Amino acid sequence: MPSHFLSNSPSTPTTKTSDLQNDTAVSLTSTSSSSSSSTAPDMWSYLWIPFLMSLSKELTLARAATATTSSPSILPPSQLADDDSPSVPRCSAPDIKLNYRPVIGILSHPGDGASGRLNNETNASYIAASYVKFVESAGARVIPLIYNEPREILFEKLNLVNGVLFTGGWAKTGLYFDTVKAIFKEILAKNDAGFHFPVYAICLGFEILTMIISEDNQILETFNGADQASTLQFMNNINIKGTVFRRFPPDLLKRLSTDCLVMQNHHYGISPQRFQESEHLSSFLEILTTSTDEDNQVYVSTVQACGYPVTAFQWHPEKNAFEWGLSMIPHSEDAIQVTQHIANFFVSEARKSLNRPSSRKVLANLIYNYSPTYCGKAGKGYDEVYIFAEQKAPKYTSTNAPENASQTNQRTRSLFQIHLANTTVQPFHLPTQNHQCFVLLLGGILERCEAAW
Repeated sequence: MPSHFLSNSPSTPTTKTSDLQNDTAVSLTSTSSSSSSSTAPDMWSYLWIPFLMSLSKELTLARAATATTSSPSILPPSQLADDDSPSVPRCSAPDIKLNYRPVIGILSHPGDGASGRLNNETNASYIAASYVKFVESAGARVIPLIYNEPREILFEKLNLVNGVLFTGGWAKTGLYFDTVKAIFKEILAKNDAGFHFPVYAICLGFEILTMIISEDNQILETFNGADQASTLQFMNNINIKGTVFRRFPPDLLKRLSTDCLVMQNHHYGISPQRFQESEHLSSFLEILTTSTDEDNQVYVSTVQACGYPVTAFQWHPEKNAFEWGLSMIPHSEDAIQVTQHIANFFVSEARKSLNRPSSRKVLANLIYNYSPTYCGKAGKGYDEVYIFAEQKAPKYTSTNAPENASQTNQRTRSLFQIHLANTTVQPFHLPTQNHQCFVLLLGGILERCEAAW
């Protein structure tokens, strides 16, 4: 066994002192020489740093100057003002030709909008809250036009509004149809007289106007367009500037033709062929767009009147932003923009109305006098509706006819006598000095009652 494994001293080999001194001297000499050789390059590297920073700054300023000359910077108005401009900003005067407080009348539809779950009265009618929100989102207020009100009251309300919206629904006959026809006729007369009065007709409204204008109640055809999102295909050679689509951005107009951004929910409509075959329709209305149903059948989806501010949609522009009960309603950002642009156009047309009714009468008839009812818990149909139900006057018969004065007195006397007969008089004692006064008082009361009877 090697001897160093048995030793108690460290096993590291020892080094002589003279050798360490020699190594130290060599190390110091080499360090000194290397330090002197690297001093010059290090000094130059320190000198280059500020030079490079200065050069970078100059290049940045040069690029900024080039960018300024090629594309002007976006500056706040305070930095763009001319020396001659007033120091205090002033708002431009409003256009006196426009009405900045427009009111839209929305015609109610028979029923409660929930198949009788909310109100099953036969005289009830409703307006889906989405139509109200649709109008309000563009800056107008709403007055409900209750379809089964007396005609004189309905037309008084019509004189308080600057436009009318006919909603979707199912009623194509009876009083509702007659009311739509009467209102539409009155609106055309207003426009003929020089009073600008716009109309929007949506889904059922589109269909009823088609029937009224064509003078053919059987003109509609059946289509499979319930709960369907679809595109809009624009007709050739349409001048967009003069239509409801005039303010749509070009990209959004293009996507209307390629993406399903509108909501269809109908079983009836009219094909372009039948539309053109009707002389009344083709001369009064112009087709703007068509759409295709689930069976690839093409129908007219948007029309606009020639010479009147009347626009009709087979689709539902209000649903994208304000209804959630149907699964196929598009809610994308583009779809919401479609809703907003359509609403904006309607209210912009209403602002052209010269009608300036009494503010007091408007306030008394606004939709704010009613409360919406939430019906979205069913998970289908509308989310909210306004319900209108007239109070029926009681029908008088021989058993509940109003009484005359003699009959009322006789009934009162009989009831009083019955009450006395059924009353047990409890004994009581009065002081002697008050007894006579009490008897006289009671006798006087009874005498006056007898005289009245």
